[in-house]
Amino acid sequence: MRQILIPTDFSENAKNAISYASELFKYERSVFHFLHTYEDTVYENSELTRETLQEIEKSIQADVEAKLNETLAMVKKLSPNPRHEYHITAVNNSLVDEADRQVETHNIDLIVMGTRGETNDPTVVFGSHTLQVLKYVPCPVLVVPENYVYTQPKHILFPTNLLIPYKRRELKLLCEIAAPYRADIDLLYVSKSDKLSLRQEDNLAFLKEVVCRNEIDLITESHHDITSAIKEYIAKHDSDMLVMVNTRQSFFETMLMQSAVAKMTLQVHIPFLVMQNLNRY
Repeated sequence: MRQILIPTDFSENAKNAISYASELFKYERSVFHFLHTYEDTVYENSELTRETLQEIEKSIQADVEAKLNETLAMVKKLSPNPRHEYHITAVNNSLVDEADRQVETHNIDLIVMGTRGETNDPTVVFGSHTLQVLKYVPCPVLVVPENYVYTQPKHILFPTNLLIPYKRRELKLLCEIAAPYRADIDLLYVSKSDKLSLRQEDNLAFLKEVVCRNEIDLITESHHDITSAIKEYIAKHDSDMLVMVNTRQSFFETMLMQSAVAKMTLQVHIPFLVMQNLNRY
């Protein structure tokens, strides 16, 4: 049974991410864990003192639990599914620390989040909370853009240099997302040469072995800039999901590091699955 963690700040973007996940996994037995962390809310309270801390925590906890129950009622009404099970968690903790704990405790397979939360700043690609989870929580993350209308994933774009030793568990997740919809997976290899090294050939063979239930095509393109190559490919081929791997020194890691001081150039308008090649507990 798939274990899915969905952090929510009760924004419209978060609700849309929940709706997308419910549809995407409608054929699978899944457990959804809706999570809200409120450490920031506690410490930003203007009336907070050591004497009022417990009372403020209790008040916020009650408010958050009520909102989580409203979220639960919304999901059951919009997408009733006997294959799905739901749990809610409200906790005074930071999102990254609690997401990390939930991943370990429940053996979470996937985290689903919106691109941005309550602030919904149009000048940034990922909100700060989403960015922190992408960078620091060793679990695949599916990021859903705001206002994205659910579309069955039929054309999945997977840019890769084929140098990463992929993890079987995460490739299996990609396979199980794509297989019910018979989605084609396009491996986009941006290089001036279409000749693969022995290491690349072995990684490609392993990927095809694990993701064997789907049609996989290797597309080699010569381009001066991988970000531009991804954008152009998505626009030209109507890709409806983007997959990348986050590992130390990867292109995705480079983008995340840059985004702390500047805006990311890769504007994501389709669901974005980030597979983690980081150590897992």
